[in-house]
Amino acid sequence: MRDGLRGLTTRGRSFLAAAVAAAISAGILGEKDLLRVAVLLAVLPLLAAAYVGRSRYKLACNRSLEPHRVPVGASSRVVLRLQNLSRLPTGTLLLEDRLPYALGSRPRVVLERLGAHQASSVAYTVRADVRGRYEVGPLVIRLTDPFGLCELTRSFPSTDHLTVIPQVTPLPSVRLPGEYAGSGDSRARSVAVHGEDDAATREYRMGDDLRRVHWKSTARTGELMVRREEQPWESRATVVLDTRAAGHRGEGPTASFEWAVSAAASIAVHLRQAGYKLRLVTGNGADVAATEAGGEGLLLDQLADVHLDRRGEITTLVQQVRQRADGGLIIALLGTLGAAEAELLAGLRGNGATCVAFLLDSNTWLNLPPKARTEAERAHGAAALALLQSGWRVIGVEHGSRLPVLWPQAGRGSQGFALRAALAETVAGGMR
Repeated sequence: MRDGLRGLTTRGRSFLAAAVAAAISAGILGEKDLLRVAVLLAVLPLLAAAYVGRSRYKLACNRSLEPHRVPVGASSRVVLRLQNLSRLPTGTLLLEDRLPYALGSRPRVVLERLGAHQASSVAYTVRADVRGRYEVGPLVIRLTDPFGLCELTRSFPSTDHLTVIPQVTPLPSVRLPGEYAGSGDSRARSVAVHGEDDAATREYRMGDDLRRVHWKSTARTGELMVRREEQPWESRATVVLDTRAAGHRGEGPTASFEWAVSAAASIAVHLRQAGYKLRLVTGNGADVAATEAGGEGLLLDQLADVHLDRRGEITTLVQQVRQRADGGLIIALLGTLGAAEAELLAGLRGNGATCVAFLLDSNTWLNLPPKARTEAERAHGAAALALLQSGWRVIGVEHGSRLPVLWPQAGRGSQGFALRAALAETVAGGMR
């Protein structure tokens, strides 16, 4: 009964206040009929409190998200299944699922009645325009009487999580450098040196077992040749995301950092589908290897939570990448760099790695005055030149750039190097 009295609504408390006022008036005026009205006004909320307070329903709730991982701007369907486990029918139930602000307003659904052992399902949709991991729930149930005089709240402790991943953009098929790397020998390199018939042999090295000598190839080439042990061919790639707050500009979903995160997700998914063994490294400490089935989901979940690091440095990012450097292809999404920071990235060129940089001119995400714009462009050009001179392939990114249009530049061979040299001369001339 105490719970019921605590749960009196504004309407119920108003009834009690009216009852007290009517009783006082009846005593002053000596009107018995008015006293009867006061009793009636007092009895109604008390009966409602007793009815709701004594209700002991056994309810079970199950929540499912379809799907539980969605890209930015997409919707997910939340299904709530409520079952009455007791033999007594319920009264009117008001369901409210708690949601974070980014997913919209809290949905409210009214269930008039659930019979004994009866179940009912309700559904609603949520949508987020900002990536992240959001908690859905707990479910709050409000029990009320038919007149709305008393209301009690019950909640289920269980919650679920909705993961909003970056927008993934399909990319055109491009033949990339560093396709074969790691523990296996490059079949393309072997065929180019020895021909298709000798694809399983190589030159003799000190310490090789003489029983592996391939005499036919030795006689044809005039050099001692041995059979190679069969080793797996591996296509390896590392996607590097610069999370320095100093390297990015803009706010919200249109910031330069969000462009870089979406590009990292698109490139990672594209390379995974192309058969690459992929590694994702971010400036705030994340290092995810996607070599097995389900690795794509791990990458996207990691990118859903990545955020800017105000104390991040290029030195830390380079050291983290080099901890497991094994050649192959390195694709970096870089924010605004200084010339000294660009020179530090030259250390990633070791072990035969091919390095491609999508260098964001994040100042184009701001409205700068002409003088500041000129200085920003000059600094951006100096950083690009430093990367080019250290052997990186540099692809410039400005506000409004589309990744599918820029992506073919990552696979250019000699033509790409010629363009790089021309760009280097242009930048150097502009700096003079």
